[in-house]
Amino acid sequence: MSTAGANDSSPETPWSLQRLSESLSVYIERLGSVWVEAEITQWGVSGGHVYGRVKDPEADVTVDITVWRSTREKLPDGVGQGDRVLLKVKPNWYVRGGRLSMNVLDMRLAGLGELLAKIEALRAKLAGEGLFAEERKLTPPFLPARIGLITAKDSDAEKDVLRNAELRWPEVDFEVAHASVQGDKAVPEIIQALDTLESRDDIDVIIIARGGGDFQNLLPFSDETLLRRVAERRIPIVSAIGHEADKPLLDDIADIRASTPTDAAKRIVPDVAEERNRIAEARSRLMTRLQSLVDGETERLRLFRERPVLASPLTVVDTYAEDILRLVQRGVDVTDTLVEMARTRLDGLRASMRALSPQSTLDRGYAIVQDKDGGLVDSTDDVSAGDPLRIRVRDGDIGAVVDDS
Repeated sequence: MSTAGANDSSPETPWSLQRLSESLSVYIERLGSVWVEAEITQWGVSGGHVYGRVKDPEADVTVDITVWRSTREKLPDGVGQGDRVLLKVKPNWYVRGGRLSMNVLDMRLAGLGELLAKIEALRAKLAGEGLFAEERKLTPPFLPARIGLITAKDSDAEKDVLRNAELRWPEVDFEVAHASVQGDKAVPEIIQALDTLESRDDIDVIIIARGGGDFQNLLPFSDETLLRRVAERRIPIVSAIGHEADKPLLDDIADIRASTPTDAAKRIVPDVAEERNRIAEARSRLMTRLQSLVDGETERLRLFRERPVLASPLTVVDTYAEDILRLVQRGVDVTDTLVEMARTRLDGLRASMRALSPQSTLDRGYAIVQDKDGGLVDSTDDVSAGDPLRIRVRDGDIGAVVDDS
């Protein structure tokens, strides 16, 4: 094959289509890879690969693209048709088909899409560190002694916060620190204002306010440096950026998110009229409850005074006196009965003892003979002639001596 730079074709010696296609391939191969900005118009997945088409955002130019599976796995999540992207492509000429295609080597979201992707990546990072966790949130006091306000000078946001706060509680006190709320100066000035307000001992809560704006103007409120500074706060911080769609990350990391500056004033400052109504309602409920208790105790006291015991106090004494007399009489009766029973039993025991007593035998004419030692003599063999004896009869003792007979 001739070199791509040698154009030696002529009517007499024309090139073949293969030579032309191969020459184009060589030229295109020399270009290498390039970054281009384009909009995706077609995006189809087949076998894990992507076959699509992109167009120039400013001109009527379109080219085919191919994203191989290995590259597709590294693309931003959710990228697809309609997205504006930055593509690193390597042009590829198919010799046999005579068709130009672009192999995509890398892809990034362009413009706002790229910024949104970065913000979402930062959101995931900070959430992973637990900086959005509810348990980290601080609760402002019911009625702050002084409120810090960070906002642009003479801004509508400043006027809204101050006016609505004063309408709710006329004695509310503010310390305003002005700072840029968009552009390159916004982040350092807001951080400086935070440092100034937090250095004071009389600030109970800080509001960072801005009256909404487009996405790019709100970018400072998704700056990582500012967010980490807010995460280190020692007093509650309220985010009042005033933008519902594409909300900045400050809304997630602040202790309270207010939808607007006006909403921030309502969340931080209690409404004096509402609080007075609540106090009046509480006092009314308290008085009703107290009156009910007093009425109940009065009725109990009346019923207590009407009891017979209080109407005639001696009734209780008389009642117990009668009981005592009955118990005394019962005790006497029981005692007499027990004494009589004991006497009867004693008489019985005395009769039994008499019946069994030796004296009873003596009374019938019998005698008891004892030797000198007091031993009982119940046989002639127990004594000898001349032994002294003692004979006990019914009414006394008789001394005697044993004779020979």
